[in-house]
Amino acid sequence: MLARITLLVFLSFFLLHFNSCNDDFDQTILNSGNLFFSKDTVYLDTIFTNISSSTRTLKVYNKSNSNITIPNIKLGRGENSFYRLNVDGIAGKVFENIDLLARDSLYIFIEATIDFNQVVNPIYTDSIVFDTGVNMQDVKLITLVQDAHFLYPKRDAQGVKEKIVLGFDDKNAEITVDGFYLDGNTIWENDKPYVVYG
Repeated sequence: MLARITLLVFLSFFLLHFNSCNDDFDQTILNSGNLFFSKDTVYLDTIFTNISSSTRTLKVYNKSNSNITIPNIKLGRGENSFYRLNVDGIAGKVFENIDLLARDSLYIFIEATIDFNQVVNPIYTDSIVFDTGVNMQDVKLITLVQDAHFLYPKRDAQGVKEKIVLGFDDKNAEITVDGFYLDGNTIWENDKPYVVYG
C-alpha cells in the first residue's frame, strides 16, 4: 500500500512539473516595443568578395515581468539581403512569432557573404527589424566589402593541394602544410588587396 501511495505521489509530481514546463508560454502578451539589445549596431569585419564573414552575436533582452511574443524578426532587405541570421537556433532571414520569457534573452547570430560586384557601395548596410508599426525597433548591420586578388595552392589531377615541407618529425616523416612558393619576380599591383591561402 505504501509503495502505491509513493508511486502516485511521484507520478503526480512528475506530471505537474512536466505540464508546468509546457505551459511556460501559455500566457504571453504581444511585444510592446520595449526590447533591449546588447548592441545598437553590429559591425562585421571587412570581408572579401564571396568569402563568408566571421559570426557576430546579438542578444535580445525581455526585461519585463511578462512573457512576450515578438510578431516578427526580419532583415530590412528581406530575402535579398546578403546577411544571414540564426534566431534561437533557427536559420533564415524572416522569423515569426518568437516567444521570449519574462526576464530572459535570446541570441541572434549574424553572418554575411557578399559579392563585391553586386553592391553599389563597398560599405554594405542592413538592419534587423523587430516588430512593425509603433512597436518597431531595429539594430543596424554594417560591413565593408572589398574585392581582392586570390592566390591559392594548386591542385594536382587527384585534387590534392600543393604542399610546403616545413621539416621532419622524430620518425623522419615530412611535416607539411597546404601552401606554395612564389617563384621568380612577381609584381603585385596596388589596385586591390591580395588574399593568400596556404
